[in-house]
Amino acid sequence: MKQALFVDCCIRGDISRTARLSRAFFHALEGYRVARVDVEALGIVPLGRETLEARNTMTDAGDYEAPMFDLAKQFAAADMVVVAAPFWDMGIPAKLKTYFEHVSVSGIAFDGETCMGKCRAERMVYLTTRGLDIPDGDEQEQATPYLKALCRFFGIMEFQSVSCYGLDVISPEEGEARLARAEAAAGELAKSLEV
Repeated sequence: MKQALFVDCCIRGDISRTARLSRAFFHALEGYRVARVDVEALGIVPLGRETLEARNTMTDAGDYEAPMFDLAKQFAAADMVVVAAPFWDMGIPAKLKTYFEHVSVSGIAFDGETCMGKCRAERMVYLTTRGLDIPDGDEQEQATPYLKALCRFFGIMEFQSVSCYGLDVISPEEGEARLARAEAAAGELAKSLEV
C-alpha cells in the first residue's frame, strides 16, 4: 500500500475551514496509508547559525542518523504529500515554512551537487482556504507558486490543489455554500488518485 504524508498546518484545529477540506479529501481517499504531521505540535524553530552549521557538518559527512533528519526522511519516503494550510499574509504560515526548512536536507530531499530532487512522491496536493477575495493565479497569492517551486526542487512532478477563497467577504450562507463545493472538489480529487 502506498504512503500519503499529511502535512497538517490547520492551526485552528477542528474549527479550521481548511481542515474541512482535508477531512473531505481523506474521507474519500483509498489505497493509501496516511501518516499525519501536525505542524503546530512539532515545536520546531527556524534554522539558525548553530543548527545550520551542525546540519551542514553532518550532511557533508554523509551522517543522517540525528533526529533532526527524521522529518526529511519521512517526507522523502512518501508516495504522495498532502499539505493543508490556510492562506496567511499572502502565503503560507511561518510554521509551515519552518517545516519545509527542516525537510530541505541535501542528501535526503535533494542532491546537493546536482540540485536534483530525491523525493519519492509522485505528487503534492495543496488544500487551502482564503478569507480574502484573492482567486487562484492572482499575483497576491504566493503560497501556490512557492509550493510548486518546492515540488520541482524535491523532484515531485505533479502538483494539484483545491482552494476556496473570499470566505470573509461574503455572507455566511454564501461562504458555507462555497466551502461545501470545495469539500466536494477535494473529495473528487481524492477519488481520482486512488491506487
